[in-house]
Amino acid sequence: MATNYQRDDDLDSPTEFTDNIEKREVIGKVFEILFLLGLLVGLFVLVLLLYDILRDGLARFLTPGFLTQTPSRFPEQGGIRPAIISSIILGIVVILVTVPIGVGAALYLEEYAARNWWTTIIEINISNLAGVPSIVYGLLGLGVFNYLLGFGPALISGALTLSLLSLPVIIVTAREAIRAVPNSLRFASYGLGATKWKTISSHVIPYAVPGILTGVIISISRAIGDAASLIVVGAVGFLTFNPGLFQRFMALPIQIYSYITRPEPGFANAAAATIIALLLLILVLNGVAIYIRQRFIIH
Repeated sequence: MATNYQRDDDLDSPTEFTDNIEKREVIGKVFEILFLLGLLVGLFVLVLLLYDILRDGLARFLTPGFLTQTPSRFPEQGGIRPAIISSIILGIVVILVTVPIGVGAALYLEEYAARNWWTTIIEINISNLAGVPSIVYGLLGLGVFNYLLGFGPALISGALTLSLLSLPVIIVTAREAIRAVPNSLRFASYGLGATKWKTISSHVIPYAVPGILTGVIISISRAIGDAASLIVVGAVGFLTFNPGLFQRFMALPIQIYSYITRPEPGFANAAAATIIALLLLILVLNGVAIYIRQRFIIH
C-alpha cells in the first residue's frame, strides 16, 4: 500500500513563509521600541532625581568643612566625617568577610559538593536568602552580634550584619561565574596532570574573576546604602568622634535619615549633600572594582 509523504517545505508557499518572517520582524521591532521606552523612562526619572539632589545639596556639599567636620545641631554648620569613616570601615569589613567566605562557598558547591538532596536544599536556601529584606538581617544581627556575642551596638555588629546581607548575593553570582567557565579548560588542565585544586586556582578562578567581582560590586553597593539593618543593630545619627570597630557608629544612610527627619529647612539641603557624598563613595568603590575586573578579563 503506497503512502503519500509531503515535505515540510511544501506545506507553506513562499509567500506565506515571507509573510511569517515579516510578521516576526514587526513584532520584534515593537518589543524593541517598548523596551527602549522603558529604559528611557527609567533614565529620565534617574536624571530628575540627580538634578533635584544636585540643586538642593551641591552648594552645601562644597561648603568648607562639610566632609571633614563632625555633625552639628545647626543645619548650616558641621559635617559628616564620622559617617564617612564609618561607611568606609563598614565596606572594608564587608569585603574582607564576604569575599573569601562567599567565593569559597561557591567553589565548594560547584566543584566539590556531591549532587544530592542536601546540596539541593542548601542551594535553594541560599537563593531564598538573597531576597530576604534587610531589616530581617538587622534583627538577626541584633540577636547574634549585639546580645549573643556581646558586641553591643558597635560598628563591628553593623559590619557583620551587612556581611550576612551581602553573602547570599556574592555566593549566587560567584556560582554563576564559576559555572560559566568552559569545561574544556578543566579537561585540558587535567590532561596535563594538574590536580583539582591546581586547576581551580590556575584556570577556573582567574576566568571567573570578572563575574565574581560583578557580584561583589552589587552586594557592597547594597550594603553601603542600606539603613534598615543598621538602625536595628544600633547605629546613631549624631557622633562627635571618629568611630572604632567596637564603638558606637554612624553611617551615611543613617545620617541622611537623621537629617530628613528634622524640621528645619536647612537639614534638607544637608541631606541632599550627604546623598551626593554617598553616591560618590559608591562610585569610587565600584570604579575600583570595575578596574580590577577589567584587568582580569581573559581575551
